[in-house]
Amino acid sequence: MQERIIQTFHQSIEIKMQAGETLAPLIATASEVIVGSLLNEGKILVVGNGSSAAIGQVLVATLVNRLKQERPGLPAVNIAADSIAITAIADDVSFNDVFARQIRALGNAGDILLMITTGGNSSNLVQAVAAAHDRQMKVIAMTGSDGGDLATLLDSDDLELRVSSDSAAHVHEVHLLTGFCLCDLVDYQLFGAQDPL
Repeated sequence: MQERIIQTFHQSIEIKMQAGETLAPLIATASEVIVGSLLNEGKILVVGNGSSAAIGQVLVATLVNRLKQERPGLPAVNIAADSIAITAIADDVSFNDVFARQIRALGNAGDILLMITTGGNSSNLVQAVAAAHDRQMKVIAMTGSDGGDLATLLDSDDLELRVSSDSAAHVHEVHLLTGFCLCDLVDYQLFGAQDPL
């Protein structure tokens, strides 16, 4: 059993190293897009299902509160965390619209939709992309595997940060680390130098 644990740790490290090398320029660009939105009074709307929604909640808490240094809170909302709105929309309209309806109500031109998904095939996320584009929002999609249906819907102004792994657990690990990197770079660009994570 211990060997199995060690093997899991080694696989995690390997996937993180590969993803870090591949994603570094995209993460840097995504942080610049987020900073541009924030400087123009935009906000970040975050969506994801299941564990991806939980990762989104961590990122929103970090943006609204702080990562390392004391600083003003940044406008970010995890619309996947609003169980009342989600269940009302699912009951009255459709589960496919639980994010799209909130994006159409809360999103404005210049805001960012940050999506987190391991598969990219959930219809509520597909509808969320369409709603974001309707509201003239840029989409930053953190995906896994082959990006799924979601990857085909992104346009030239959007960014995909894809972790090329079929292991949902390892994709989640990289998504969480990617989110912390984004928060660190946003803080660095807006509030000045501090030690990296």
